Amino acid sequence: MNLYKNLFKQTAIYGLATVLPRMLSFLLVMLHTDKLVKADYGETTILLAYMVFFNVILSYGMETAFFRFYNSEENKNKVVETSTISVFWTSIGFLFIALFFKELISKWINVDVEFVTFAIWILVLDALVIIPFSKLRAQQRPIVYAIIKIGNVVINMALNVFFLMYLPQITQNNPDSFIATFYFNDFQVGYIFLANLIASLATFIVLSPNYFYVKWNFDFKLWKKMMQYGFPILIAGIAFAVNEHLDKIILENLLPADTGKSEVGAYAACYKLGLFMVLFATAFRLGIEPFFFSHAKNENAKQTYALITKFFVIFGSLILLTVIVFADVLKMIMIKDESYWEAMKIVPLIILANFFLGIYNNLSVWYKLTDKTKIGAYISIVGAVLTLVLNYLLIPKYSYMGSAIGTIIAYGSMMIISYILGNKYYPVPYDMKKIGGYLGLSILFSILSFYFFRENYFIGIPMIVLFTYFIYYNEKETLHKIIKRKA
Repeated sequence: MNLYKNLFKQTAIYGLATVLPRMLSFLLVMLHTDKLVKADYGETTILLAYMVFFNVILSYGMETAFFRFYNSEENKNKVVETSTISVFWTSIGFLFIALFFKELISKWINVDVEFVTFAIWILVLDALVIIPFSKLRAQQRPIVYAIIKIGNVVINMALNVFFLMYLPQITQNNPDSFIATFYFNDFQVGYIFLANLIASLATFIVLSPNYFYVKWNFDFKLWKKMMQYGFPILIAGIAFAVNEHLDKIILENLLPADTGKSEVGAYAACYKLGLFMVLFATAFRLGIEPFFFSHAKNENAKQTYALITKFFVIFGSLILLTVIVFADVLKMIMIKDESYWEAMKIVPLIILANFFLGIYNNLSVWYKLTDKTKIGAYISIVGAVLTLVLNYLLIPKYSYMGSAIGTIIAYGSMMIISYILGNKYYPVPYDMKKIGGYLGLSILFSILSFYFFRENYFIGIPMIVLFTYFIYYNEKETLHKIIKRKA
């Protein structure tokens, strides 16, 4: 039980580092949808979508490769040095190339060149802290990790509030003041990326000692092995980016020019309501990933992985049902502008899709531990192809609802394929009877609550209570054991 206690302790801290910043980002959703028209919010979303792709490219699987070789190599400093040098020079190379072609990029993606310049610097600064953050996780320093991550978001949020709320007021009341010189009309989107840039710079400054204290010794043989391991992760990452963000870009391109960005804005705002599931799945993954590698050689490793996955499904199912029951309450808190609410019908599909993705990440332990990351990349490519095909087929007829359908089918397919292949290459004794029961019942209750008894909390809340009792009834023996151990 000490093993699980340590695991959940780290997951809780990583969860805090993920959940608290994302909770603060909820405030940004409220702020942005209040201060930006749908078209401007859509433009912000589109540029952020492109940035996700370049984030994946600039990390090129080195983060996961770092954990793999940090736990397997005797000389851990060599892993730190080689990965640090690699990411540093690729980031600097990208900086010069991207700045040189920024005008061309701006025209290609139809976004202001100033915003593109901000995005380039943000991408580089974020890439430069990949290995320092990975080092903190590998050395099991979650508190330091959490403080820095939270600090980044607090700075970002504070600057967003200042630029979008207080700066216009100060300028209006004191137009000749020094602070008023920083105000520009119709620059709301620019202020969002400027705030992000300053926060990223602050994070880099805090972690920059990693570059001063590291010995710049580059092991080419080790780097080659890390790249061979990480390249499929890169392909998988690009595929994930396609699944998660390409729909916003396709939406703008396939919908009429006069409504494209507005539709993207409404879709992106309601998509944010799925963030609760993303928070849970991301926090769980951050705590679990190092754990998977460090305990792979234990005799009972597979039984441990099975138990962890079951409890992930239990908690995830409860989150799924709860968020869907209270989705209309959450929309009034997060998205006050009712013009965005037109896309609320996508919410159940997006939450369930993110749940499938979280299950997939838990199941993916088999190809990471058996060094079959190429298969993981193939699975992700299947998901990406489904996303592309379904988006192009469904968006012209169903708009953003077609994107939501494509997302859930893509992630659901990846989850099923990974489970089937995992049974072949690295069979884990998952309790499929209970996992299927929790998942199926939560989906059934969610469908009934949202599509048949929407905003009827006299039915929705009892469903949550009944489902919670169902969990307790099936897991009471395990819960009693945990309570006795603590006593």
